Amino acid sequence: MRYAFAVLMSLLIAGCGKPSADVAPQASSQSAPQAVNIPADAPWPAVHFFADGQPADLAQWNVLRVADGRLRLNRDVLPYDLNTALFSDYAHKLRTVWMPKGQAARFDAQREFDFPVGTIFSKTFYYPRGEGDTVLRSADDGPDLAGGGLQLSKVRLIETRLLVRRQDGWIALPYVWNAEQTQARLMRGGELVSLQLVASDGSREQAQYTVPDQNQCAGCHGTDMKSKALHPLGPRARHLNRDFAYDDGVANQLAHWTKVGYLHGAPEPAKAPRDANWRDPDAPLDARARAYLDINCGHCHSPTGPGNTSGLWLDAATQEPLRLGRCKLPIAAGKGTGDRRHDIVPGKPDESILTYRMVSDDPSVMMPELGRSVVHAEGVQLIRDWIAAQQGTCG
Repeated sequence: MRYAFAVLMSLLIAGCGKPSADVAPQASSQSAPQAVNIPADAPWPAVHFFADGQPADLAQWNVLRVADGRLRLNRDVLPYDLNTALFSDYAHKLRTVWMPKGQAARFDAQREFDFPVGTIFSKTFYYPRGEGDTVLRSADDGPDLAGGGLQLSKVRLIETRLLVRRQDGWIALPYVWNAEQTQARLMRGGELVSLQLVASDGSREQAQYTVPDQNQCAGCHGTDMKSKALHPLGPRARHLNRDFAYDDGVANQLAHWTKVGYLHGAPEPAKAPRDANWRDPDAPLDARARAYLDINCGHCHSPTGPGNTSGLWLDAATQEPLRLGRCKLPIAAGKGTGDRRHDIVPGKPDESILTYRMVSDDPSVMMPELGRSVVHAEGVQLIRDWIAAQQGTCG
């Protein structure tokens, strides 16, 4: 298990009404369409759900397209965002969801929603452009869809991942964008993309961005070691319970999904779980740190995930201090301990294994082990502050 993972991406035409595109299950034997930059008002077929096969071209799904200099969303494709998102080498993300006409997800307060067959999630990874071939290392405040989509002259597209719900479960498909940003092709074996990240102070950092192969996608999305089945990670109540700026105004995402017919059984947003935004200075430090650890680590470090044997559980449901790492001795961590004795030493981040692994870029040591090649400095500082604020001693 090395870099990579996750999955799900897409974008949307704002507004909304009830979904109107019918499911059209077919195999992907037809040849991929020729990629062209078409006018924004050109006719656009409905979203195409493939019940089997692995289409070679992202455009075959009709979820997103390049038109008039922008990456645009098809009708009934709904953009969304998360309260706290997974770190991926400072990439920004455009997330979308589409469901077949008349179908809806069933709300669950803690676990993933029960999504219908035909659901398509997309997640497009991109960076704001810097000078020359550089990209900006900046905070992701959500996609700027004003004007109908991402303005391609201002961003560098890297990849779009699809997570598709078929009759026999979820399948993850990684598509990589060409240099012209006109076409994204399926790359089942993944790909490495060299990037130079430029921070606001002018400092530069080299990143080896990893597009995951399909097995690596399963490494994160396979959240249950018994079933080995893939599951969505981000679209859960606590992550989605926030406002989003749609074309027709700002609305709570859970309420909006319900309004357009994509979600059944959800309570009023005030009665649903909600994670903190890890960057919100007004939110409690503990809530911010737990939200960060939940989305970045909890899918693996949980009672059912691949990291369960470590005894360190960082998912939102875990409350026992020892399970959260407080004064916990490592289990089979090898060189990953950095000769430190406990996962978390209250008040002492520099003596805690957790921070040692977060600041490492050694694949045999670093955590998370998938999805990053550089250190998330701001995230590390958050966890350092969280540990420093804890009281007590380890025996």
